[in-house]
Amino acid sequence: MNNRIDGTLLEKVERLPENPGVYIMRDCDGTIIYVGKAVNLKNRVRSYFNNSQEQSFKITHMVPRINDIDYFITSSEEEALILELNLIKRHKPYYNIRLKDDKTFPYLKISTNEEYPRVQITRKLEDDGARYFGPFSSAYSVRQTLRIIKDIFPFRSCSKDLSKKITRPCLEYYIHKCPAPCIKAVSKEEYDESIKKLILFLEGKQEKVVRQLENNMKQAVSKLEYEKAAIIRDRIKAVKEVINWQKLAVAVKGEQDVIAFAQEKDTAYAQIFFIRGGKIIGREGFTMQGAQSEEPMQVMTDFVKQFYSSATYIPSLIVLQYPILDKTIIESWISKKKGGTVQTQSPSRGNKKQLIDTVSVNAKRGLEELKIKRISSQNNIDTALNELQEVLKMPVLPLRIEGYDISNIQGKDAVGSMVVFEKGRPKTAHYRRFRIKTLQQPNDFAMMQEVIKRRFDRYSKNKQDSADTWKIMPDMMLIDGGKGQLSSVMEILKDTDVESLTVIGLAKENEEIFTPGVSEPIVLPKSSPALQLLQRVRDEAHRFAVGYHHNLHKKKTFVSSLDGVPGIGPARKKALIKRFGSVAEIKAANIEELLSVKGINPSLAKKLKEYL
Repeated sequence: MNNRIDGTLLEKVERLPENPGVYIMRDCDGTIIYVGKAVNLKNRVRSYFNNSQEQSFKITHMVPRINDIDYFITSSEEEALILELNLIKRHKPYYNIRLKDDKTFPYLKISTNEEYPRVQITRKLEDDGARYFGPFSSAYSVRQTLRIIKDIFPFRSCSKDLSKKITRPCLEYYIHKCPAPCIKAVSKEEYDESIKKLILFLEGKQEKVVRQLENNMKQAVSKLEYEKAAIIRDRIKAVKEVINWQKLAVAVKGEQDVIAFAQEKDTAYAQIFFIRGGKIIGREGFTMQGAQSEEPMQVMTDFVKQFYSSATYIPSLIVLQYPILDKTIIESWISKKKGGTVQTQSPSRGNKKQLIDTVSVNAKRGLEELKIKRISSQNNIDTALNELQEVLKMPVLPLRIEGYDISNIQGKDAVGSMVVFEKGRPKTAHYRRFRIKTLQQPNDFAMMQEVIKRRFDRYSKNKQDSADTWKIMPDMMLIDGGKGQLSSVMEILKDTDVESLTVIGLAKENEEIFTPGVSEPIVLPKSSPALQLLQRVRDEAHRFAVGYHHNLHKKKTFVSSLDGVPGIGPARKKALIKRFGSVAEIKAANIEELLSVKGINPSLAKKLKEYL
């Protein structure tokens, strides 16, 4: 047992019932720090205080803070699941995985309980007879959706009292965004029909909408209502454009949600693709807090529970990156919410696995953007810059930071990169690339020396030219590497006329900061804004170098594949590179496509196909 745990608390644990239920853990201030559910309350809570088994990071840190335990007995595991969700939403305990600000998620509301339904954004989900779509991750997502559908299905969004006489419509009517039921410019039947199509559209049943619109257009033509037919024709075109955009090579059928997430430290970022009728009709991203050291299955389980507790539409199939815990109970609970059978799957191969991989890539990208957004907030940047100045004892704030990295494979096609951050933000116009000229064998130290020498040679030559960015001196230079890499750079700088320049190395393994002439590194906490800014500069230099290296290597490989083709010289190689981009694409091209390339005649096209 943990020595810091009060004996009274352990006695209370031993008195817990063995029923299913929900347990609540509080700290010494009475604040709820964790809520959990259990099939057997006594056994589950006792496991937290059992030192005979290795505990997770979260439990190790949480248990010493537990001062009291409360509980609810429930009649079933499913009832415990619902109560657990409600308590987590209400109290947002620190040690629970929780959807960030889930109570404020926006929804799209269609007030079908009104005579002329309105379409509007709301953050309140009510049982009022209206149709709701969502939740969306942000108001921006909803506004984008509204912008698309308002062009296709004009609707009323105002709150005017239509029982009163209104003689003049608003601007929305004149720009064809609203059919103006306020002045009876549209019949009740016609307006209702448009709202029904709008709901079908939002449900992902666009083909059905197209068929209905095509029938309406034919009827309008048969009645010689050509202006009305033209409007319907434009709406059909708009819907088909949406359909074409949504057919992102999705080789799946029916309706399903596909969920994957990326996790780093305390944060997880989940991405959901909504598939209806074999098309991706949209996607949303959600942030979760409290994911520190949690297993992927636990994170996925908590997300599924919290998202579908407030989702307005649930498909019959939910495809997941990781299987969920308590699968039977959760599927039963979601099925009752839907009013039909819902299954969860975690595929390991096939089309669904490919789709999961795509969603996973999107989730990783979303997490990266979230990190950048946090780092880029002005308060955080100011804190980072001030912290760097203090830690490195700099005479000035590091308003301009240059980051350097090398990329090569066994010395081949070696390149260097220089990225620039001004006031904590990337200055991409000042990025520079270096193709290593003096070395053919792998030697990162010597390659970095070449890059630094060339950078400051350019400074010496151009420092009188006020229009040249090479003349701008950084306040700090960041080298990707440790003590050895930093020492090699300092050797080069001795031969330049650069004075009072702060140069540091950032070693990736332990994120240690090395400074010239000091053997011991500076170690900042992972939460340090200064360290996070340095990491971002280092990672950006690496990305820029690797991207340039890949491009050179790809072109070289591509060109060498064409070297043996008679009649294909440098100019034609360049033209083929520009047109097709890869040998595989040339092999797949037909003769007619090859002839579209400048300098390729029928004879050459035939030789090229035969050779490849």
